[in-house]
Amino acid sequence: MTGLTLVGLVSLNDPPRKRVDHSVEMCKQAGIKVIMVTGDQPATAAAIAHKVRIINDLEFTHIVSDHDTEHKKWEIRNGLTPQECEKRAKAVVVHGDSLAAKHFAEESWDDLDPEKGRYLLNWIDKDEVVFARTTPSQKLLIVAACQKAGHVVAVTGDGVNDSPAIKKADIGIAMGSGSEVA
Repeated sequence: MTGLTLVGLVSLNDPPRKRVDHSVEMCKQAGIKVIMVTGDQPATAAAIAHKVRIINDLEFTHIVSDHDTEHKKWEIRNGLTPQECEKRAKAVVVHGDSLAAKHFAEESWDDLDPEKGRYLLNWIDKDEVVFARTTPSQKLLIVAACQKAGHVVAVTGDGVNDSPAIKKADIGIAMGSGSEVA
């Protein structure tokens, strides 16, 4: 790039809604597992999840992403393979591209094969779970996997992209400030 002039910088801050951390804590105390599904980048999603107490300790968080070079450096510094890191982790942050790749690799498998979707069941079985950079169809996969695991699934959202998952869930919760379709 040439001939460009920097005229300024813009900083954006989109903080979590007030008292989300309190709501997450109340859910946990009631025995409800909170899984965050967002369009944010994995590092941003992990930071927000930590701020609202979905993830308690970022040190024990495994990020499943081919794009996350900082996490790869962490694995190398600590002498862990990605598999060892994932096994030891209490929390997992999964990039939508990784979810898509795993899903695509198993798409031709028979639906009755008990190993089909095992990767997703293993991810949602972690204590603390975040999905980042997800699409509406991936949100449906996550809801279906949670239901397959025997969970009663509640989904909350405020956008058009949330509405298919809200509809598929056992309990759909629309935000008052959201789009009409949600």
